[in-house]
Amino acid sequence: MNDTAKGSTGARCRFCDTPLHFTFVDLGMSPLCQTVIREEQRNDMEPFYPLHARVCDQCFLVQLDEYVAPADIFTEYAYFSGFSDSWLKHASDYVDMISERLGLDQSSSVVELASNDGYLLQYFVKKGIPALGIEPAANVAKSAEEKGVPTVVEFFGAELAKRLVDEGKSANLILGNNVLAQVPDLNSFVEGIKILLAPGGVVTIEFPHLLQLMDQNQFDTIYHEHFSYFSFHTTEKVFAAHGMTLFDVEELPSHGGSLRIYGRHTDDESKPITDRAIALRERELEAGLGDLDAYRKFREQVEATKRDLLEFLVEKKREGKSIIGYGAPGKGNTLLNYCGIRTDFLDYTVDRNPYKQGTGLPGTHIPVYPPEKIAETKPDYILILPWNLKTEIAAQLAYTAEWGAKLVVPIPHVKVL
Repeated sequence: MNDTAKGSTGARCRFCDTPLHFTFVDLGMSPLCQTVIREEQRNDMEPFYPLHARVCDQCFLVQLDEYVAPADIFTEYAYFSGFSDSWLKHASDYVDMISERLGLDQSSSVVELASNDGYLLQYFVKKGIPALGIEPAANVAKSAEEKGVPTVVEFFGAELAKRLVDEGKSANLILGNNVLAQVPDLNSFVEGIKILLAPGGVVTIEFPHLLQLMDQNQFDTIYHEHFSYFSFHTTEKVFAAHGMTLFDVEELPSHGGSLRIYGRHTDDESKPITDRAIALRERELEAGLGDLDAYRKFREQVEATKRDLLEFLVEKKREGKSIIGYGAPGKGNTLLNYCGIRTDFLDYTVDRNPYKQGTGLPGTHIPVYPPEKIAETKPDYILILPWNLKTEIAAQLAYTAEWGAKLVVPIPHVKVL
């Protein structure tokens, strides 16, 4: 396969509208990764879409075509943030830090974009800081309302922002965790932040860092629900185009390596650009993220990982070993479908989320059980699909050492823990 995508696709960059010619990685055809297959759907035809990521040769935004409308993905969503202990702690720590840094109190206003089940805003509510969630998935928003988090069930963009401002609302803090990647209309989304942000206000956005995705070979974090993949310097360009400046950035361990960017109105000179923002931009450019060559090399390491994982599984199966999965995350579905791993290799997987238990994974139809199933079947190997939570999961699975089970992670390369 050559680097140039077929011109007939007509794909254009969702930020700068440049025609897209260059392949970042082509993971073949894959189903939507956050869907679940219920018993009555097992014989239904399942839609598969190309999982072909391209890179813009002007702004270097890595992106997928929008094959499916966001309403089809996010109106009823299977991901509830509140089921990961480490993620709840991450949220609570953030609320303590940002409340102190910005001096937030009862007179402030906080808005979270894609607020999910209220996992984060609940901590602002407990502090008495007025908070509003914006979340398009009605089933997840209901869970937030039950936590006392008022939630608007809608997709965020410039239109909703204008309506909220017309109703007299603005925000001293706007935050979004793992939502920027999931926005097909990137310009409307960032314009909406500009409109809703109060003078002197701050926006913080967390997203997986493209540099880490490439360095750590995290190709399984590419899926249809993620339309774009961001470096810091590309994100700076996107915000600058809408009258905002990124003045600070933190590098976080979450989701295999994320950034938390801090933005302000460009004319708000009270917040100078920090040394760490300047240093990160320089580091990315030194790593080649401003040059197509670095993006070309990624595909080769992805193909090598697929071969290594399949060789490991084939070898263990030939030895008569039993192998199961742990977790049913979106990234796991990308990995399993790209590598062609079904029940011939994994007997089943388990997940703590009751919403997923008793279902099958999309594409592969590997059954999902509650975690208690592991003690019943005593497998030899457990493949940890949400490898970004491997420390938390290894602690939960410590009891499996009783029968000598071994834990395996597939990324950045196959490793028995």
